[in-house]
Amino acid sequence: MKKLLVLLMVMMVSSCSTVDLKDYANTTPELKLEEFFNGKLVAYGIVVDRGGKMLRRFEVDLVADWQGNKGEIKEWFRFDDGEKSTRIWQLEKLADNEYQGQANDVVGIARGTTSGSALYWQYQLDIQVDGETYTVTLDDWMYLLDDKRLFNKTDMSKFGFKVGEVVLYIEKLS
Repeated sequence: MKKLLVLLMVMMVSSCSTVDLKDYANTTPELKLEEFFNGKLVAYGIVVDRGGKMLRRFEVDLVADWQGNKGEIKEWFRFDDGEKSTRIWQLEKLADNEYQGQANDVVGIARGTTSGSALYWQYQLDIQVDGETYTVTLDDWMYLLDDKRLFNKTDMSKFGFKVGEVVLYIEKLS
């Protein structure tokens, strides 16, 4: 009986569909990081736990600039509990649809690929919780709505288990 239960659980998990970046190949407008993330932007987001309960709200001011295939995005976060933080991304366009990036709290290198109006990033991030630092894996999806608006949905996991999610709306100001 125990083996049957384990087999059924494995089948249920493996039958769940996963998102494939190729599914967005024919969507428009086409997302090019060097075009959308250039100039001043503002973002509004929430952090939710693995059960969907909202934990925090935040706003972000962004200033982005590209020179050739190299980009920099400066982000200033303001959380609803008064916390403030800064992240500065150093990005590089490797090929037409391939990007990589580094930031002060990113462990190693973030790698991303675009297809149509979508981008998929995966990387590890150090986060502070109650004075402790935890490294979590981020599965980061961006969806371009039009030339001024983008949605970002990020699943956070630790040891392969989802621990939370970030949902973010980004708007280009200039």
